[in-house]
Amino acid sequence: MDIHEYQAKALLSDFGMPIARGGIAYSPEQAAYRAKELGGEKWVVKAQVHSGARGKAGGIKVCSSEDEVMEAANSLLGRRLVTNQTGPQGKLIGRLYIEEATDIEREIYLAFVLDRTSETIVCVASAAGGMDIEEIAASEPDSIVRVQIEPAVGMQDFQAREIAFALGMEASQLSEAVTALKACYRAFRDLDATMVEVNPLVVTREGRIIALDAKMGFDDNALFRRPQISELRDKSQEDPREMNAADRGLSYVGLDGNIGCIINGAGLAMATMDMIKHVGGEPANFLDIGGGASPERVAKAFNLVLSDQGVSAILVNIFAGINRCDWVAEGVIQAMQKFDVPVPVVVRLSGTNVELGRQILADSDVDLITADTLAEAAEKAVAAAESHEATLAG
Repeated sequence: MDIHEYQAKALLSDFGMPIARGGIAYSPEQAAYRAKELGGEKWVVKAQVHSGARGKAGGIKVCSSEDEVMEAANSLLGRRLVTNQTGPQGKLIGRLYIEEATDIEREIYLAFVLDRTSETIVCVASAAGGMDIEEIAASEPDSIVRVQIEPAVGMQDFQAREIAFALGMEASQLSEAVTALKACYRAFRDLDATMVEVNPLVVTREGRIIALDAKMGFDDNALFRRPQISELRDKSQEDPREMNAADRGLSYVGLDGNIGCIINGAGLAMATMDMIKHVGGEPANFLDIGGGASPERVAKAFNLVLSDQGVSAILVNIFAGINRCDWVAEGVIQAMQKFDVPVPVVVRLSGTNVELGRQILADSDVDLITADTLAEAAEKAVAAAESHEATLAG
């Protein structure tokens, strides 16, 4: 789960990270009021969407008067911001963060991420932060500082000082830099985060260190014990298909293909997607309906897959262990009758009561395609999708 910049800053501030003063606004009038409330001569109006590269996409505007703040807010609110991270559909701007302008001397990149290979938390930093950090990382990989932190021990002061020196901090800034680094680490650890990114972490002309932007991602599996984090979720920023699936207890990831997948088990789902690619097709989603593939869950899965307008065929691949193929077959038939499925459906069953399940499918009056092996099912699904698209085009 991701959160907005202003939410991430508030969380980091609670752990001791210095941030600039700011306030949230949902209308142009409220944005102007926030600027007046903050005082000063310059403000930054920031679109709050779950994406980086907002500045390059025109989602961040510097204003020198309250009228400019109102105009900037008016131009941003209700617009879909398209960045190199959102895809062509963009993200809807429903709120803005109005922040006092900061006199920047230099920008630094700072992030904490989980390294599953080494089973450690890694601090990634660069003395060259800001909007071009991706290009810098590609062209000057040696400029990136990486320090592994053992979770059982935590981030030590000497590690924070080592990073600060590597980033070119002056002696007078060392104490504040250590505070900022350890604040990020504690927030990462104590809130079950999977990523904390501050880009840029700036050094002002007065020598202060301030988090000018912040992103945080959290482990969905730990949200049950972090209600204060769960409440920050903004579903308008998420893929509606994935949000719909999560609300119904299904594991779903939307993709760009045309073959909808309904599978039980994450490993089988990955193998099915690989097989679809192998025979020249493109999966439209990863969908694991779990071990208890009851008729009700199968119906929910059909409804979810059919909500994707790009789906031209559906492949149902079930290996029944604890489950039973006859239950799954009944669920498929009920779902197809209930939703009047407009695309071809290929069903491959294997495992417990497979013969009975296949017989139920054969005896039904529902128009579907059956297969005995995964390779056969994938080939038939790709062929059915191509035929369906050709029919629509003709």
